[in-house]
Amino acid sequence: MNYANIKYDDIANGPGVRTSLFVSGCTHACKGCFNETAWDFKYGKEFTDETIEDILKSVEPEYISGITILGGEPMEKANQKGILPFIEEFKKRYPYKSLWIYSGYTYDVDLVPGGRAYFDETKKILSLCDVIVDGEFVQELFDITLRFRGSSNQRIIDVKQSAKEGKTVLWEGDATFADHSM
Repeated sequence: MNYANIKYDDIANGPGVRTSLFVSGCTHACKGCFNETAWDFKYGKEFTDETIEDILKSVEPEYISGITILGGEPMEKANQKGILPFIEEFKKRYPYKSLWIYSGYTYDVDLVPGGRAYFDETKKILSLCDVIVDGEFVQELFDITLRFRGSSNQRIIDVKQSAKEGKTVLWEGDATFADHSM
């Protein structure tokens, strides 16, 4: 797996201050995509053990709320294989910090058994994910006033609560992750 960028101290892709990993590779090709260069799976740098350790160390300070993974498309098959070990180590080290994933695939259609983006890793990734922002970016539905998403068709889903209730539950805001102390 390759990655296009890492943003440390990011405040745009989830609540609080986060480290954001932009993976390479996306087959959606959304019109108006903000990160078109990351569509190519070979773009950027190789995602190595050293890269993983650098990201995990960046999350160590108490003021860092968590990690966001976006792209490209984290939930492409090749990227799921690449991010799962990273996510597992992140949650092992920082169980009280949040994991957000941005995906053009829809949570309750594409990322369920039988869905077009459901693979061996999907269930485990989602079990470790706190919030997923789902749905392809739609240029015609772009709205600059939306928080943590670009177009009004995209949803911010509380994955843990959705799993508990057996239905899609939208994220209600920062209170979910207000206290990260152990």
